[in-house]
Amino acid sequence: MKQAEKVKLGISIGDLNGIGSEIMLKTFDDSRMLDFCTPIIFASTKVLTFLKKQFKLSLHFQGIDDASKAIDGKINVVNVWKEGVNINFGEEDPKVGSYAFKSLQAATSALKEDQIDVLVTAPINKHSIQSAEFNFPGHTDYLAKELEGESLMFMITDTLKIGLLTDHVALKDIANTITPQLIEKKLKIIQDTLKQDFRVQKPKIAVLGINPHSGDNGVIGKEDEEVLKPTLQKLRDKGDLVFGPFSADSFFGSKNYVNFDAVVASYHDQGLIPFKTLSFGNGVNFTAGLSKVRTSPDHGTAFEIAGTNSANINSFKEAVFRAIEIYKCREEYKELTKNPLKKQGRKL
Repeated sequence: MKQAEKVKLGISIGDLNGIGSEIMLKTFDDSRMLDFCTPIIFASTKVLTFLKKQFKLSLHFQGIDDASKAIDGKINVVNVWKEGVNINFGEEDPKVGSYAFKSLQAATSALKEDQIDVLVTAPINKHSIQSAEFNFPGHTDYLAKELEGESLMFMITDTLKIGLLTDHVALKDIANTITPQLIEKKLKIIQDTLKQDFRVQKPKIAVLGINPHSGDNGVIGKEDEEVLKPTLQKLRDKGDLVFGPFSADSFFGSKNYVNFDAVVASYHDQGLIPFKTLSFGNGVNFTAGLSKVRTSPDHGTAFEIAGTNSANINSFKEAVFRAIEIYKCREEYKELTKNPLKKQGRKL
């Protein structure tokens, strides 16, 4: 793990017509943030200078041509493009979406080449970013392809962690998508990330049912009885601490989630609605299962308030701190697994 150097934190700019630039710039307008990391923004100094004035901020940028030339103690900007961009806050614009992709592409390349240690992504508009080069439901799928990993959307706070069996999948396709193989794969990712990224030695995981009331013993759908329950039992027989399926409607209201290190939801809204209700503005989206660390705030572009200078920066700031913490945990885990004797007297 790096001792002398701060973590090099790459940032993709997201959709410039949304709130991403505002929350990113306001986060680093606090000079104390430079004590924790060396920020490297993939955009252009020309655009960021315009946005800085728009939001009446006083931060200064260090323009660089390559992430490897980043300077500690500065807010570094890799000039991915030189021309100006026509920014119209709150509008969906494919041209602006193309710049979001340019930023993401450059940041991902730097991540793969170890020029940055972690990546924090500002929100994109999933429609305007679409192109021949970016044909994905979102960041998670793109990064899984580029980093050749088995990704999992993992929404995290200090007290609540929710992973998804399926993320950006249409509701009508969920039952056919969830297979024993998928369940085993996703649970393995969560177990591994809890161990290496969050220092949980023996993860205890709750799994929510696919159907209402987990199918009521087959009365409301067969998937829980025929797919989910047998797979969880198989994993328990191997010694994994996986429990469920639990009825999703009462699981969070009863605060049962506090008894587990992580919760696995069967589909996007089943997990994200309670997560955002309980922690909105402070949660972080972490892409588990990849060889590199990527986080993002737990919200989207918020076009309805873009440009009004009123966006809440808490989730973006949390995404920065979480990326740093996870990177350090992972580096420590690598060291400990290479030198098992160091584990003595320490709880992972």
